Order: sequence, then structure tokens, then C-alpha cells
Amino acid sequence: MSGGNDARADGYGRIYQATGDQRIVEHHHHAPDWAGPDSVRHPAVGRGPVVLRDRVGEMDRLRAAVEPGAGNRAYVLHGMGGCGKTAVAHTLFRHATDHAGRIGLWVNASDPASLRAGMLAVAADRGATDAELTGARSGLRPAADLVWHYLDASDRPWLLVLDNADTPAVLRDGGWLRTSPAGTVVVTTRQAAAHWWPGADLLQFGVLPREDAALVLQDLAPHAGSAEEAAEVADRLGRLPLAPLTLAGGFLAQQVLDPWNLADYRHGLDGGAGFHPIDLLDRGAEAGAESRHLLSRTWQLSLDALTAQGLPEATSLLRLLACFAGDPLPLSLLVGAELGTELHPSRVEPALRGLLDHSLTELVPGPVRCLRVHGILLDSVAQATPDDRRERLATTAAQLLGAVLPEVPERGVQDPAVMLLAPHVIALLRRLVGWSAGAAAVEGAADCALRLVIAVHRSGDYASALTLAKEALELTTPCLPADNVHALRLRLRVGRALFRLARFEESETVYQEALDDCERVLGPDAPDTLEACLRLALVLPHRGRLQEAMVLKRRAAQGREAVFGRTHPLTLIARKCIVEAMGHPDAGPLPDRGEILATGPAVIAGCRSAAGDDHPMTLGAELGYAFALAAVERPLEALPHVRRALSGYERIFAPDYPLLLNTRQTLSVVLNALGRHAEAIEQGEILVEGRTQVLGPAHPWTVHAEELLHQYRNAAGRSA
Repeated sequence: MSGGNDARADGYGRIYQATGDQRIVEHHHHAPDWAGPDSVRHPAVGRGPVVLRDRVGEMDRLRAAVEPGAGNRAYVLHGMGGCGKTAVAHTLFRHATDHAGRIGLWVNASDPASLRAGMLAVAADRGATDAELTGARSGLRPAADLVWHYLDASDRPWLLVLDNADTPAVLRDGGWLRTSPAGTVVVTTRQAAAHWWPGADLLQFGVLPREDAALVLQDLAPHAGSAEEAAEVADRLGRLPLAPLTLAGGFLAQQVLDPWNLADYRHGLDGGAGFHPIDLLDRGAEAGAESRHLLSRTWQLSLDALTAQGLPEATSLLRLLACFAGDPLPLSLLVGAELGTELHPSRVEPALRGLLDHSLTELVPGPVRCLRVHGILLDSVAQATPDDRRERLATTAAQLLGAVLPEVPERGVQDPAVMLLAPHVIALLRRLVGWSAGAAAVEGAADCALRLVIAVHRSGDYASALTLAKEALELTTPCLPADNVHALRLRLRVGRALFRLARFEESETVYQEALDDCERVLGPDAPDTLEACLRLALVLPHRGRLQEAMVLKRRAAQGREAVFGRTHPLTLIARKCIVEAMGHPDAGPLPDRGEILATGPAVIAGCRSAAGDDHPMTLGAELGYAFALAAVERPLEALPHVRRALSGYERIFAPDYPLLLNTRQTLSVVLNALGRHAEAIEQGEILVEGRTQVLGPAHPWTVHAEELLHQYRNAAGRSA
């Protein structure tokens, strides 16, 4: 501070300086340790059907599958988008919970992250502990095995719905789809190939009979016309129960100023009333491509009506939404959306209201306010978007994502709104690939993917971070060269996730290839090259190559000091890694071991000055120095450092967070070396319990913790 105002902030405090009168209000929210779905006991389908039309045979068969004593079966409801698979699953879910005495569990299976989060929420519902869930989320124990263990052991029969499983490999590769005597599984999907669903009962869904399709329209708009007029419009809409018929009925029911009847709607379908001719609506919807055409005609009809009502911006907003996925999208993402003269930020609210009024989107209740647009509708809108508008739309979508994604996420629990963005970032990349967009637009989306991967990684969910990074890389590869800087950074994040999952050989390969490319493309002293250098150095000791690792660590520290300065956080991180290496069992022969250890206090002081006492970087420096001191048999010096690290981590992380458990291990070693055996045993018992819960009793780290505890108890017995 300067001038007449002097102040100092402690911990997370902040100092504000202003001229004139100011009123500052801060709200600090502490989110739960795990940002999964808000509920698996309620179908995430928005509003259900007013009445489920037709599907009599299918519903009879499915109701029998949830009767008392039934179980150990999986049923796959397959068909084109919009054919009513989810509506049938929703109706069965209500029957199972309201009349059949079953617990209903509903999981969105549209992408790996949503499936994983939903299934772990199922495990939590059925009794899994926080520690077990932490281990599964971090990739330290098999997640699917944990979920199905608790489903098998359920004290009540259940119905599990895996909705929107349009990529069957997501279920197969993770071992998520199984059967159990304790319950019945229902999957909804567009994939009908039998080889995806071995052992399952397949139920195919197509278009509705003419009379039932007409009744869907009359359910929604009972006063719009006769049964025959409804049947004629249903024929034109291809008799799909979900998207075209629901949208048509909603359009007819919600007109206020100039209400349409069924005859008007049919006239519009025929190209009348100033609308573009729609010539494919009477062909049915058996083929997936045809369903997109059918839906495109329906949403365009509604958008034309909105334009006539003075809301042409609704078209631009829907095209922007088509850059994202059909999963819940945080409404905060749309704040400030702008597309030049086509969409001003002040017109986003009325445009969104118009889309809601015409059932082109829906609001999703919950702690994070979201909207959702049907996935087939989004595909149809994207397909019909003019070529000259696509680049601008994608660039704007990436900017909106970038405004929500944190530039530098901290470790620990992330904003739930951020964690909802995974399917949307991937959807944007897919859209760009499909649109053959330019490199600049792809790079913007790749940067969003990178920031999201970092956030997921720092939440402790290393397995999901790895999946997300790999998928983003796969999508960007056709559009960007392998040595593009954005691709290189994603490759480094793949290496980091592999390292955290103890897949050291794979991690080394990824890091080495990335380092070679960074040196060739960016030069030996570029920041990204130095990052690759440091990351490779961290994995090499686990491959028995400490000497090589030290060379790389020194190179990274010296290079960062030359680029950023000696006290920059990135330089301090590299220096901290050098100090930590002194605690490695193979560090003894290093000639400058004592000299390196002597730099520990300076590194801690630098971290404290740069980030504060309770920042994870500072606490990590304390722990690393204590670890090194304990290794050279200087436990009395190590004790205050490890205690400060433990105290700080306890304020930041959950009790079973792996870094906190590592700190307890170092503390127990130090206490035992000081002869304080009772305290060492206490910490050792907490360590064993935590690692058993998170990793399982057979994991090497759990076994090592038990060996340490045994040593402490023997030492206590000898000194008694």
C-alpha cells in the first residue's frame, strides 16, 4: 500500500483501497467435498409426458421386470432420438417407486464424466463412505466395482436407469453395465446393435401409431382442433412422440396474441403463412437422418413465429446454444453473450424467454440454475446454421466458456457450475470439427478444454481428468498439428493425470515425447519446455533414475529463474521439487545434498511471501523440507515444518485427501524418530485407517503404512 493508508491482510483476507465512499460485500461459500449430481432419486428429464401414449406391450413387459422378486436383468430401450425411450423409462421409474416398492436410481450416461459422477452418487446412496468415494474418484480404487458392490448389497430392491447411453463404449470400457439379483437395469440409447448389449433384453421403439400421435398433440393443445386435424399434423411431423409433437403442441398451446389452430399449423408446414416450404415432414422418422430434418422444420417454424413476434434474436441464441451439449448448461454462461448486431447482451433475456415459451429449451432446477436443449434439436440447428455464421458462433461460445472457467484453479473442491461444463467443452470441439472450423477457433476451444482439465485434476478426480484430456486431444488432432502449443499443453496434462494414477511408464513416455516436441517447436528455454522438463523429472525417480531427474529439475529451476525471476511462484515450485528430492532413498550419493537442504528455509520463505502462509504451495514447501530433514535424521528440525503443513492442510482438505494422509505419514516418522512413540502410533493409526478406506487394504501404500505402525508399536514396547 502507499499514501496515507497502510494495512496488512492475513490468510484469505483482502485489502481494498478506494477514493470516495464504497460499500463492499463478500460472500464466502464452502461447497461440499464432492460435486456430483444433485439427485439420483429423481429422473433428470424435466417434465414427464402428460400421458404415455401407446407402448402398451413394452410397458407390460417392463412393469413385470420390477415386480417383487424380479431382478438380475438388463433392458435396453433403443431407437431414434425423439421416439420416447426416456418417457417410457420415466413412466416405469414412477411405477417402480410409487407402486412396486422399489428404490429408483437415475443416472445420466451421456458422457464418461456424467456417468462416473452419477454412478458414484448411486454408491453413496446405497451406503458407500466418503473415504471410499474419494478413493474411487481419484482413480485409486476401481470405481465400478465399488458401485456394484453396494448395489449388490442393497437392503431394498431397486431400479437403475442409465439414460441417454448413446455411446455404449462408455459403459462397456468402464465395466459400468452389469446385472444384480438385487435390482433391474434399464438403459436408453440410440444404439441398437446387439453386440453392444450382450445378455440384455432389447426393446425397439419407433414412431407412434397415427391415432396415438394425434392424441399427443391433443394432450398438449386440447382446444386447437379436431382429432382428424391432429392426426394430419402428426403425419406431417413424422409421429415422433418427444421432439416434433411436443414442440408443435407447445407452440399451439402457448400462443397468446395471435393463437394458431391445427389448421394454421398444417398450413405453415405446407409452406403457407410466409414460412419456407417444409417438404419432408410426411416421410416418417425411421431413419436418424430423417429425424433431424423433421425436427429442423419444427424448430424453424417456431423461430419464424418468434421473429414475427419481434424476437429475431431467438434464432441467434439457439444457434449459439447449438455449440454446446444437450446436458444442463449453467445459465450464468449466457451472461454478456453477444453476436454483433444479431444478438446484443440486453436481448439475451427476452430471446431466452421466447425459446422457453416455445418449448425449444427448458429450465433445470437445482443449486446451479441451468437450461437444457434437446440434443437432436441442437444437432439439427447446427446442421442448418449458415456456413458464414459458424466461425463467429464457435468463437463466441469459447469466449463464454472462458469467462466461467478459472484461469488458475486451486486444489480442492471446484465450483459446481464449472464441473458441469465437461460435456459442453467436448461438444464445442466436436462441433468445430464437424464445421471444419479454422485453427484459431479450435485453439480457443482447446484452451477451454485445458482449463477444465486442470480444474478436474485439482479437484482430485484424476481419472476423469485423464479421460477429458484424452478426448480433447483426439478431437483437436485433425484440426491442429501435434506440435501446436495448445495440443502440447493438453498432452502434458495427460502425463500429469497418468502420473497421479501411478501409471509411471506411460507418464514418462508422454512427458518425453512432449519435451522433445517443445524443444523443437518452442525452443529449450520456453516456459512450456521448462514445464515439460520439470514434469518428466518428477516421474523419473519412480523409474529408478534419480540422477537424471536432478539434472532436469536444476534445468527447470535455472530456466525459470532466468525467465521469471528467483521469487516467481513457478521458480519456487521448481526449487521446492529439488529440496524434496533429498528425501528420496537414492539421494545419499549426491555430492551437494547438504547445500541443497540448506536452501529449504529460503524456498519456504519465498513461497510464503508469494502466496501466503496457508497456500498449498507454501504448505507443500514445508512438507517437502520436513520430508528431506527426516531422511537425513534431523527429526527435531523437521517437526515444526511438518506440523505447520498438517495444520494448514487440515483447514483446506477433507480428512482422507491423499496429500493430507502423506503429511501424517511424515509426521509419524518424525515423532517416532524423536522417541514420541505414543504420538507416532496415534498418527500411524489414522494413516492406516485413511489409506485402507481410500485405497483398500491390499494397496502397497496401505501395506507400507501398516508396516510403519508395526515399527512404532515395537519401538514403544522396547522403550517401555
